[in-house]
Parts: sequence; C-alpha cells; structure tokens
Amino acid sequence: MRDETLILDSLSRPTSAIAYSVSQQLRQRYPERVLLEGNEEAFDPRVFAHDGHCTLAVREGVHTQFNTSWDGSRMCRDSPNGWFVVKWQGHELDVLLMSWLEGFHEKRFYWLLGPSRDVVEGFFQAVCAWCSEVRGEVLVFAGGCWQKDRELYESIQGTTFDNLILAGELKQEIQSDVRAFFEARGVYEKYGVPWKRGVLFIGPPGNGKTHAVKALVNDVRQPCLYVRSFKSHHATDHDNIRAVFKRARKATPCVLVFEDLDSLIDSGNRSYFLNELDGFAANTGIITLATTNHPERLDPAILERPSRFDRKYHFELPDWDERAAYLRLWNSLLQDELHLPETGIPELVDLTKGFSFAYLKELMLSSMIRWINAPAPGTMQSVVASQVATLLEQMNTTDEDLVADDGGDGFPHHGGFGHGRRTYR
Repeated sequence: MRDETLILDSLSRPTSAIAYSVSQQLRQRYPERVLLEGNEEAFDPRVFAHDGHCTLAVREGVHTQFNTSWDGSRMCRDSPNGWFVVKWQGHELDVLLMSWLEGFHEKRFYWLLGPSRDVVEGFFQAVCAWCSEVRGEVLVFAGGCWQKDRELYESIQGTTFDNLILAGELKQEIQSDVRAFFEARGVYEKYGVPWKRGVLFIGPPGNGKTHAVKALVNDVRQPCLYVRSFKSHHATDHDNIRAVFKRARKATPCVLVFEDLDSLIDSGNRSYFLNELDGFAANTGIITLATTNHPERLDPAILERPSRFDRKYHFELPDWDERAAYLRLWNSLLQDELHLPETGIPELVDLTKGFSFAYLKELMLSSMIRWINAPAPGTMQSVVASQVATLLEQMNTTDEDLVADDGGDGFPHHGGFGHGRRTYR
C-alpha cells in the first residue's frame, strides 16, 4: 500500500479494521516519526489554520476529498478524507484525516506524524484548546454536529433587558440570579456546593422567554451553546445528548440553552437526558437554561426535581400596566406622523386584554403596514383600534399564540432564539 492510495485502500477494508490498518501502515512507513492518533472532536486543524495559527497544505500526490456546501451567504468546504502538511511554530507535521460509516454512525479519525513527542502533543493540545473556545459566535447543535453561528451571536448583541417588559420584579430577579451564579464560583467551592444551575422559563408563547434568554446571554458574556435538535441521521438521541453535554463541559463556564425543551425530550431519550443533566458528571460551571410553552408535557423528573431545574420563572400574559408600558415603548420608536396620542393608549390597552407581547408586536407592525398603504397624519389611533378586531379573530381561530421572537421587546426582531423568521402555529 503506497501513501498515494492509503486512504482509498484503507476505506475498502471492513470498518472495524480501518483505524488499525492505517495506524499499522503509518508506523511501518515512518518509524522515525512520532505518531499520535484518535477521534477527539475538538481537534480540527482546518479551523486552527483558518484562524491563522498554522498553515495547512494538501500533500502532493495524495488525493484529498473536499465536500462543498452553502451556508446561505458563503461557500464552505469540509474535508472528510485527506492528507495535509502542517507548518506550526517552525515545525512540519503530517495530518491524515479520514471518516467512514459504522452502521448509522459516522466515524472521524486523525493521525499526526511529527519530529518529536513534544511537537506532536503540543500541536494537538494547541488545536484542541483553540477549537474548544467559543469566541464571537454561538455554538449551535443540529443534525448531530456543532456549528459556529456568528450571525446568531451578533443578533444577541442587540438584545438587552432595557427593552424587555415583564411583570413586577421578574426581570431583575432573573438578571441578578444568573449574574450572581457566575460571580460566585469561589463561594460555591468554599462551602462544597456544586457550581451548576438549572433555570427554566415557563409560560405560553409570545411573552418574552426567548428575549430574556438572549438578554441573559448578552448580559453575562459567557460562551453560549444552543441545542436546536437531538435528531440526526447518523446517531441516536443518546449519542447526541452525550455529545451536547460533553462539549458544554469543555466550554465552561458557559450557558447551555434548550429552547422548547418539551419538544426536545420524549419518552425515548428522557432517561439519557436526565443522566447527563444530573448524573455522575459534575457539569461544573454550566447554567442549563431551558424554555417551555407546555410544562404539562415535561416529565415530573425534569420539572419538579430541584437539583435539575432549581430556578423556575413564569412568563404570563401581560396585565394592563405591562401592556400600557409596551405600547408606550413602541410609540416612542415611531415616526412623528405615526405617533399615537398619549390619551388614546389607555383605550388600546383596554381593547388588547388577553394579548401576548407577540400579538401586541404584531398589532403594531400590521397597523404600521396598513397606515403606510394609506398614510394620513393623526389616523394611526383608528388604524390600530380596527386592527385589534382582526387579531382577536385570529387569536380565536388558532390553536396557539403567534410566535414572533417570543415577544417582550419594542423592536421588530423575528423568529425564536435560533431562527430567522416569524412563524404562525
């Protein structure tokens, strides 16, 4: 087997023999070089090279496979199988990357060849440390793998508690609770209390849960990992749940977000989730932050056991004062010709009893669109009042509330924590 055909010849073997065969061949061919091998997911020399910490070149004479994809704004390339020459801190190393399927699971392995153990292990540690950090992005888990989402991170930077309206002292309680957790590591350790926290936001859709999650992530300035789904083609829910918590433990201190927890957990994966959440692993430094529109769908073992989600905050429909504050916030952002008269706001507050923040937002947005189609200064009040009836009819004919940013702010954001659109259920 020549180096030029090592990848192809190895992949033609039974899957149980591929890793051993490659290792054996490399050891026989390069006895003078140090060999390091494994399948640690944090080891990604392509990311390390892309960020300028080494150079990466395809080895001449060996075919390297590249998969091309489009992320919506740019072309991306991944190399499931290839041989690369790396130059790092004055040293030259060879990195062989290979992947194959074992059953429904994708296996990814790497082999490093270098001049000495110090160089090889030093490079491995540097790559893993760099790739494990979350910097200027949110790590999003979907389809069985992690992806860095810089656009989601940037959208979070514009979300604060300043434009979030909640009942009573709820906003202050949530903010101070999470801040205090990250500031109190020494106190927890001094008294032997596990430094971890589970926070659950409960309430009907459209009342500020998602906005509060984004504001918290922005406020505490800690790495954020967001789980979109546990489902994938090449791994079980158990494998993916384990991968999620394994990655979070490498990013601590961090915030691990499960939006719509009731849709992520079912009878088939619940025990695996509970084991990772509150099993033998410590989860030190992790705030597990979850939301649910349907607490009745969650198993009591998740909902009621204090050591799992020991902080529960309820997001209810806004009362009169909160609706008034929300409409005034919106009014302060409108152009002069769109302004509502201050004396007219109480009337609109009375008309919108039972509206969620999401429906209040839709009321203002749809009213603005109607006004723009027939603009006339001083008529916005009547436009909004007439639009209330339309939305009331919609509310009475749909099963669930409008979902639009999960509500609670005065700005036209759209979609949930990890989504880029407004949807109706």
